[in-house]
Amino acid sequence: MSDQRTRDETGTDETGRNGGRTTRRRLMQAAGAGSALGLAGCLGGDESTPTATEGDGNDDGGGGGQSDDGGSNVGDGTLTLATTTSTYDTGLLDVVNTAFQNTFGITIETISQGTGAAIRTGRDGDADVILVHARGPEDQFIRDGAGVNRRDVMFNDFVIVGPPDDPAGINGMGSATDAFATIAEEEATFLSRGDDSGTNTKELNIWAEAGIDPSGSWYQETGQGMGDTLVQANQAGGYTLADRGTYLATQDNIDLVIHVQGPLQDGPAILQNPYGVIPVNPAVHDNVNYQAAMAYVGFLTSPQGQSIIGDYTANGSQLFFPNALAEEPDFAQYVPQDYGGSSAAREQARFQHWVDQVVPDDY
Repeated sequence: MSDQRTRDETGTDETGRNGGRTTRRRLMQAAGAGSALGLAGCLGGDESTPTATEGDGNDDGGGGGQSDDGGSNVGDGTLTLATTTSTYDTGLLDVVNTAFQNTFGITIETISQGTGAAIRTGRDGDADVILVHARGPEDQFIRDGAGVNRRDVMFNDFVIVGPPDDPAGINGMGSATDAFATIAEEEATFLSRGDDSGTNTKELNIWAEAGIDPSGSWYQETGQGMGDTLVQANQAGGYTLADRGTYLATQDNIDLVIHVQGPLQDGPAILQNPYGVIPVNPAVHDNVNYQAAMAYVGFLTSPQGQSIIGDYTANGSQLFFPNALAEEPDFAQYVPQDYGGSSAAREQARFQHWVDQVVPDDY
């Protein structure tokens, strides 16, 4: 498990620095105890809890990183990660972070929150590295100089889920925007995360593409993470947009079914869901543990880290597909999507290439 406690905030001078380190852990208890633990009662302690089938990383392969006396020689020995609720709710982080800690001897403090909040945490210098899934805000983070050395890590897709009786009649639709428009027309209950997360950003993009500003009693904002929103949608008999990984991890605890598939099942490209990891720029915040952040990026994108991600399952299904390793360099992952004249069509083609190369035909 990742350590979610705050770092010691004593001994600073009037500039807020202590040997180059600021008192920047003020968000840990509020975010960690709230959003990160919100699903513990829902998924913990039963057979549906996700597990790693292989590659749990308990060996010390992949480069060590510890000094001869057993202590860490990477930064100050503690790494603060701001990340999405989907990586936490699925249980993936428990496996990946444990393997990283065993390899490098670095304690990871995890702040689980929506992507928008995670990016703000990194921007404020309250995290060393972010793992998120909203490419537009990620690009702005890079443009502003707040983050450096972005890498692709993994992907899955979004799906539109709802009650089995499908009161809005969207089942099998090939267009996410048409499905949303139908839900709005029928005023069928829809639960939005409403939390500036990557999923919420995607949802709002779909409404915008559909030319709809959702409002009314049928449209409800939860302000919660993905797992909790799925549970609330199930209780309300409503629809919601979910990342496939969290839906699969929560599936045994809810009755919701997928009505509109994402591109992993030949659904619309607008439902693609890539994840990226970005260290916070040490030139902007000299308090960040940049060495540990880069070690974490290297581990996630290494053969060992990618194997752990690919082997991780819940309820018999793979939740995420690794995409960091490639024979040919892919420079598009390092820079904003519009850099050098890149287009949305090119980004869709990149994602479809990953699907074609990595996702099994019988998935």
